[in-house]
Amino acid sequence: MTAWSTRTARPADLPRLRALLAETCDAAVVPSSTLLADALAHDLVRVAESSDEPVGCVVAEMPSPGHVRLSVIAVRSGVRRQGVASRLLTELVQRIPQKSSEPVLISAMADTGQPTVTRLLLACGFIGTRVMRTSGTGDALPIHFQHKFRVEYIDPDARHLVHVSAREQLMESLAPADHAITALVTLSGAPAFEIARFERDDPATLQSGEAAAGIAFSGSILAAVTFLLGFAFTSTSFPDDVRLLLIGATFSTVLSLIVYASASGELARIRSNSFGKIMKWGNVLSEYGGVLPLVISLPVTYAQVSGNPWTTMVLAVVLSAAIAWYEHSEFSIAFRFRRSRSEIALMVFTAVSPALGAALVATETTSWPWTAALTAVLATRTWLYLFRRGSERGITERRQWQIRE
Repeated sequence: MTAWSTRTARPADLPRLRALLAETCDAAVVPSSTLLADALAHDLVRVAESSDEPVGCVVAEMPSPGHVRLSVIAVRSGVRRQGVASRLLTELVQRIPQKSSEPVLISAMADTGQPTVTRLLLACGFIGTRVMRTSGTGDALPIHFQHKFRVEYIDPDARHLVHVSAREQLMESLAPADHAITALVTLSGAPAFEIARFERDDPATLQSGEAAAGIAFSGSILAAVTFLLGFAFTSTSFPDDVRLLLIGATFSTVLSLIVYASASGELARIRSNSFGKIMKWGNVLSEYGGVLPLVISLPVTYAQVSGNPWTTMVLAVVLSAAIAWYEHSEFSIAFRFRRSRSEIALMVFTAVSPALGAALVATETTSWPWTAALTAVLATRTWLYLFRRGSERGITERRQWQIRE
């Protein structure tokens, strides 16, 4: 099996890409030199190499900042059926430049006479949404495919099969806006499309429920932080630095409540299509400004009440282990963003903070450095997710559409 690797193509690759496309594709589908150069300039070309020679490529164009159209997929005959095209297309979809906070629509065209291309698109998260009525007179029907970024559900009782050659039935089946091609199968020895009906959720209702859940959650956290802060003020031996940490947690949680209320206003009357951005602010502030400071302060509070260093450390270690598990689970806010090595180091410090803080308080050691470091870590993580990362994303390992059970 030939060894090959993939990368983003550079303008210097233009002559070799032209030769590859001329060798593997019909002249009618080969992009012009101008379009190919523009795609290279916008990082919309992925190339597969073997022994420093291109063996495959995927080319796209961006007619508008919010729409990318696949132009051509080409693989040399000697390396076909090795997953080259699938890997190139998957990487291109993942690396398409984001020109705005909203996901870019990625579309492609494949007619019913191209089963190989159709299977590739369906395997890479595309669905066929409609028949494009063109002036062509051939038997093949052009199908519009688009990549699914959001997880949506299909009705398991509303699926049917249509032979690829059944032109009229295919056009009728794809006429409703909630029907799409989700698979290409073999039926009675001939290729057939599986067409499914996607359930249509009410976005306003779903977002309203999410905003209400955020408000209820932050309200509960605020009540717990306020109670703990009241105990801190009544205790004469409670560390002043931990009191300041709880005051900061109270402020951040109140701020998250204001943000969630702003999200409700966005739903009700503003309608500026920024609900996701507002909710990201609320989620990040409530977790790194409210939840984590509250949980990390619990063993410190217990150390003041019990005066027993052994039980204090057992509680602190258990909480540290729980935070570490949570940070690596799909339930955490950090899971929704890309992670770097520096972020992993910040996550590790956050997880060990309960044990470290409890040990300092139980041994009556100065805890100011620990509080300052913890505050800096949580503030840094908040800044990273709010200003250095894009919008929250779903779980990438899940399929782009699912069957409702």
